[in-house]
Amino acid sequence: MSDHRTHTSPSPQAVTELRLEGVWRVVVLNDPVNLMSYVVLVFKKVFGFDESTARRHMLEVHEQGRSIVWAGLREKAEAYVFTLQQWHLNAVIEPDESQAH
Repeated sequence: MSDHRTHTSPSPQAVTELRLEGVWRVVVLNDPVNLMSYVVLVFKKVFGFDESTARRHMLEVHEQGRSIVWAGLREKAEAYVFTLQQWHLNAVIEPDESQAH
């Protein structure tokens, strides 16, 4: 059977979940251990970033002490933080206050 719903806008359920739960950010914090090239590699593997995007986030972490690398539903944010921690990066989630109504 074919599914005739081929549009790419978020489902009403996804929009409702975002409203109920809010948007959460995945934030990578600077650490004195990991090499810059390693952090770029992890960003590419975990998020599928291209080289320049991964580098930009790595430099933000290095120069400003933190970078918001992803934002969305809490469950997915927690999964990303867990994955980044498995790669030995210092990552946390925080609520995205800019999305509050």
